Amino acid sequence: MQSLFPPVEPRQTYTVPVGDGHSLYVEECGNPDGLPAVFVHGGPGAGCELYHRRFFDPERYRIVLFDQRGCGRSTPHAGLQGNNTQALVADMEIIRERLGIDRWLVFGGSWGSTLGLVYAETHPDRVLALVLRGIFLCRTRDIHWFYQDGASYLLPDYWQDYLAVVAPDERNDMVAAYYRRLTGVDESAMLAAAQAWSLWEGRASTLLPKASVVDHFASPKTALSLARIECHYFMHDSFLSENQILARAGRLRDIPGVIVHGRYDVVCPLEQAWALHRAWPEAHLDVIADAGHSATEPGTVDALVRATGEFAQRLG
Repeated sequence: MQSLFPPVEPRQTYTVPVGDGHSLYVEECGNPDGLPAVFVHGGPGAGCELYHRRFFDPERYRIVLFDQRGCGRSTPHAGLQGNNTQALVADMEIIRERLGIDRWLVFGGSWGSTLGLVYAETHPDRVLALVLRGIFLCRTRDIHWFYQDGASYLLPDYWQDYLAVVAPDERNDMVAAYYRRLTGVDESAMLAAAQAWSLWEGRASTLLPKASVVDHFASPKTALSLARIECHYFMHDSFLSENQILARAGRLRDIPGVIVHGRYDVVCPLEQAWALHRAWPEAHLDVIADAGHSATEPGTVDALVRATGEFAQRLG
C-alpha cells in the first residue's frame, strides 16, 4: 500500500494580490522542471495543511499549493467580500500565469473537487489531468443532507452539539441560522457557532474517530474561516446554478481523470461520485471500501498517491 511521500519544504513562497482586498499565500515545492500540479484544498475555507504537499513525488512534480480567499495564510482571514466561486477560478488563472505554467494537473478533494471541476469545465485547455477525492457537487440536496436532514440520523450524538447553538424555533433552516451568527456583531456567539459548525464536519469526516482531524477542525482559526466561508457559500448556492457541474461534464471528456471516494463517506455520500462518473465515464472511479470522507485514511492515501504516480508516468 502506498503512503505519503516524506515531508518537503517549500522551494518558493509568494504573496499574490487578486483584488477585492484579498492577497493569497502561494507556495511551490518539488522539482521546478517537473510536471506542474496544483493542490486545491477543501472547505471552502479550510486552507492547506503540511501533509497536502506529500501526495506528489517531489522529484517528478512541480507542486503548487495556495490558500484560497480568506483561508490559511491568505488575508484577510475569514474575509467574505468578493469571495465566490468565480473569483476563485479566476485566482487559479492568476496564479498559473504568474508562475508561467501552461497546463497543470489539478488535484482536489471535497470542496477542492468542486472548485477543481468548475475550473476544469471553465478552462479545459489548461488541465492536463484531474485527481479528485470526496466528490462534492454542491447541489441543494447535498447541502440539505449534511447540514439539515440526513447525516443527522447516522451521527445523532454529534448532531446534538451542532444543534445546540441554534434556538429550536430557528432549526427549520440551520444554514440560515448559522449564517446570522457567523456574520453578526457578537464575536463570542460567532466563535461558538464557528466551532460547533466545524466540529460537526471534523467528527463526521473519518470512518473511525481520529483525534488529529477533530483537533484541526476545532482550532479557532480553522473553525472561523471554515464556518464563515462555507456558510457564506451555501447561503448563495455556492455561486453555481443547480446541477451545474454535472450539466457541464461533457467539457471534461478529453481530460484524463481519477475519482477517489470512500464508500462510507458521511459528509459527501458516494452517490455524488457515482453521479459524476456517469456524467464523465472517461474518468476512472476508485471506491475505497474502508474509508469515509477524509483524505488521511490509508486506503484513500494509497489511491491518491497511486494516481499521481501514474500520471507522472503518463504525462511526465
